[in-house]
Amino acid sequence: MSIADTRRAQIFPVLTASQRQAALRFASGPVAQCQPGQVLYGYGAKSAPAFLVLAGAVDILTRDGMGRETHIVSLETGQFSGEVAQLAGRPTLVEGRAGPEGCEVAPFDAVHLRALVIGSAEIGETVMRAFILRRAAYILEGVAGSLLVGTAADPWLVRLQGFLRRNGYPHTVLDPAIDPDAASIVDRFALHAPDLPIALCPDGTLLKRPTDGQIALALGITPALRPEQVYDVAVVGAGPAGLATAVYAASEGLSTIVLDSHAFGGQAGASSRIENYFGFPTGISGVALTARAFTQAQKFGAEIAIPLEVARLDCGNGGLRVVLTDERTVQARTMVIASGVRYRRPNIPKLAEFEGAGIAYWASPVEAKLCEGEEVALVGGGNSAGRAVVFLASKVKQLHLVVRGTGLEASMSQYLIERIAALPNVEVHTRTEVVALDGEPDVSLSSVTFRNRDTGKTKLVALRHLFLFIGADPNTEWLESCPINVDEKGFVITGDQSAGTCLPLETSVPGVFAIGDVRCGSTKRVAAAVGEGAAVVAQLHATLAKAKP
Repeated sequence: MSIADTRRAQIFPVLTASQRQAALRFASGPVAQCQPGQVLYGYGAKSAPAFLVLAGAVDILTRDGMGRETHIVSLETGQFSGEVAQLAGRPTLVEGRAGPEGCEVAPFDAVHLRALVIGSAEIGETVMRAFILRRAAYILEGVAGSLLVGTAADPWLVRLQGFLRRNGYPHTVLDPAIDPDAASIVDRFALHAPDLPIALCPDGTLLKRPTDGQIALALGITPALRPEQVYDVAVVGAGPAGLATAVYAASEGLSTIVLDSHAFGGQAGASSRIENYFGFPTGISGVALTARAFTQAQKFGAEIAIPLEVARLDCGNGGLRVVLTDERTVQARTMVIASGVRYRRPNIPKLAEFEGAGIAYWASPVEAKLCEGEEVALVGGGNSAGRAVVFLASKVKQLHLVVRGTGLEASMSQYLIERIAALPNVEVHTRTEVVALDGEPDVSLSSVTFRNRDTGKTKLVALRHLFLFIGADPNTEWLESCPINVDEKGFVITGDQSAGTCLPLETSVPGVFAIGDVRCGSTKRVAAAVGEGAAVVAQLHATLAKAKP
């Protein structure tokens, strides 16, 4: 059974008469009478409000790449339209039309919708749960969102899938080689092999071989920036630390914007399962955990801009400005550096040629599906590597775990070591490294060569997927234009009284703070990052209060 069947009452709840009256106090406009079949909002409509149905019905429909519509549900009296996109005024994924007898509805734009879910705890809990479950149903069941058409193993398509998945955006993938509908779409738009993959957006826009930035802009994932606005706080990095800052800062009334070059969640968002996070005894996937934080930040009004790459930080006498690679700027009274770390790349010949064509730095369900039933290798001995091994082992035929050291004890939690030892299809190669890759560059990896570091003996293993989990370096190059003190490895130094810093998380530049993995001396754990993201908000308040005339 689908999530829409098992949790239907929570996905499409009905507000009582008294709840409807209470909700109307937050409406953004007068009650509207709609004629039968009238479109309340179309596919991909920007800033479309959520609607509370007071009489009649509103039909919710979705459309596939062939233009065929499917009826999802008819919302009746006491029910409301919308999902998490409406919290931030993002484009709609579906279309809403008045039912056969028309309808009477009350609108709630993004500002008034957030006021409702915050101002009325009972109604807010009901609405938020419904919005989150609707988005989950769209993702799991593929009934809304964008359509990707391309060859399953195409690195370009894999990258687009990963981008949309990491950003919690529903999509469906069709391969024209095996799916008649996909082949029909290719014929319908007169597409050729160099055009693929394509993305069909809910509003009908067709993108050929789009970049992450292009598809994000078309789908409304990236909001419009307002260069004239000065935010109370700008956060660079949407990992657990940055998202925690966004939640606490926005909930306490600070105007907040978060910038990230790829997706929310950071490295934690790429984790298949986090089992030692406080409060989740059965574990939780990184995407699920950080998606909740992402939605929570939007609930309180934080703006989250993805994917926007920061080029530099200007911290002169003119104030604090984040400058993007396209020279657009974001101004703020305070800044929080939460840019985390980037995946470390080993010195292996031809490595860059196979990135996206067999080489991966994370193990998401997208990668797991591509290598299902095959022989794979994974390099790394830390906790992130261990979690990836446990996740992939249930999908693949055999997994080679390659470790440079003498064992796993020095860098991996004991529960992961024990779990790996119990997996019959995992072979651990200690004192070993990858020295060569072979295959067709930019197309597919075909084999990997291992070498024992003690004996020099090599072993050629035929496989098409190699996962690299060998640590990371601080993401701080964009800070070189600003005199922020870093240690010998590039991690940002905070709380240095010799530099005139009086606040524990403040850098050597007043008003600029650092939290999470990018900070020197931080504990590299999700819980620690979240804690620092919450703690820095009190220090932001102190700095902003001091700056007031």
